[in-house]
Amino acid sequence: MPSTPITLVDVRFAWPDGAPVLDGVTATFGRGRTALVGRNGAGKSTLLRLIAGELTPTGGSIAVPGRVAYLRQGLALRTDATVADLLGVRPALDALAALEAGDASEAVFEAIGDDWDIADRAAAELDAVGVRVADLARPVSTLSGGETMLAALAGIRLARADVTLLDEPTNDLDRRARSVLHDAVGDWRGTLLVVSHDRELLERVDTTAELYRDRLRFVGGPYSRYEAVIAAEQETAERMVRSAEHDLRVEKRQRLEAETKIARRDRAGRKAADSLPRILANARANAAEGSAGRMRGLLDDRVAGAQAALDEADAAVREDDVIRIDLPGTAVPGGRRVLEVDDGERGRLEIVGPERVAIVGDNGVGKTTLLERVARGDVARVIAERGYLRQRLDDLDDETTVLDAVRAGTDAAPGEVRAALARFLLRSRAVEQRVATLSGGERLRVALARVLLADPPPQLLLLDEPTNNLDLASVDRLVEALAGYRGALVVVSHDDGFLDRLGVHRRVELTREHGLAPPPEPEPDGSDESPDPQ
Repeated sequence: MPSTPITLVDVRFAWPDGAPVLDGVTATFGRGRTALVGRNGAGKSTLLRLIAGELTPTGGSIAVPGRVAYLRQGLALRTDATVADLLGVRPALDALAALEAGDASEAVFEAIGDDWDIADRAAAELDAVGVRVADLARPVSTLSGGETMLAALAGIRLARADVTLLDEPTNDLDRRARSVLHDAVGDWRGTLLVVSHDRELLERVDTTAELYRDRLRFVGGPYSRYEAVIAAEQETAERMVRSAEHDLRVEKRQRLEAETKIARRDRAGRKAADSLPRILANARANAAEGSAGRMRGLLDDRVAGAQAALDEADAAVREDDVIRIDLPGTAVPGGRRVLEVDDGERGRLEIVGPERVAIVGDNGVGKTTLLERVARGDVARVIAERGYLRQRLDDLDDETTVLDAVRAGTDAAPGEVRAALARFLLRSRAVEQRVATLSGGERLRVALARVLLADPPPQLLLLDEPTNNLDLASVDRLVEALAGYRGALVVVSHDDGFLDRLGVHRRVELTREHGLAPPPEPEPDGSDESPDPQ
């Protein structure tokens, strides 16, 4: 494995229409597992594509040692692709089949290379990630989303690339598939660069690199270590701002006091000048004016210096984008029955009071379908007013403005809606933007605002995989917004960290065999001994 790092020197990139994405990025990525984090729109995925060679920088240079394997976000495959194509082994398998059929040409041997046991190795890698495929010619379309992603990961391991790039690999994966991928990353050997909003995955890396304002900042350790470093720096920066603000107030007060003294002296001087000869009075006036001018200049310099210090301290503080909302209209009394689900043989679900319930289960078991049926009232008796946040957020009109999208569900005046949107961090010109121009995090906040600010407000909120395709900062904003929600909540998610932060009271598992049921209790560790109090 080459020890040469990935080297970026003054890398710049802009889209053909001139829209800039990266400007002057310089950094090196060494061997090991590195998480690349940053806000949506910072350029993380673009940077991976540049390193992979899919894009060409508009300026600067990129040096990558050896072969690169790239698992892109939203894995796209031909409809006729097979598992062998996904693994990248089809040429070798076709060559081996041709050899068995009697074709001993040089081209066949070149295609085989050293891969005489490729079928066995492919099966072993698939087995290692928990994908059971008896026939490598099986169409990829018959695999689940999680199986497709894990099979692609097996192909990367099989290729033994020098550098591996993973872009949001846990999106749309169920709990089992996420666990397999987490373990694979935790055991990774070589150079791995991963973009993800999955906190549990980000705890498996050696280094965290943040892309912020076209600069890469490296912090040794997992994401929690990076968060602690940033938090400590921000605490210091905010303390420096408070100190600089105090100094500026002192300088301005001293400037005002000095101006008052100058005015008093000027009045006293003019009064005394009445009894002096004109030439002497003018000389004293000129001297006093010069002295006052020098004092004003000195004090102005001190005020300007204090202002510059405050500006510098302010620049070190990151934007405090925190959603703080209170939604009293969504409150539900503790003993009130909010939802009754009766899905026949697939089970029952009852929610009483402001419960927060997570529906979990493998992909394909029907969690989204169940949520949609609950939203329509097909399988449930919904006693409370309900709001539904779809997984794809595809019920927003891309051509409307943010303001009009939210106003559609309420009779509130435009000014009231603007004030409410500001609490969702959608301020000033952002309110007039078309929905189509929004980032993923902004689009989610608009959809959430439209649901929560509806008239009447929802006392039952249904959320379908709300953290998919969100960066970590946007997930934080979602948790903050839902902290002010007082009603009952049903959420479908594979993200255990998000569910924990959301304060879920219970989890209900949906399976093909048993329908709705509480998830199984963890297996006992086999020890009957009580813990030693010592």
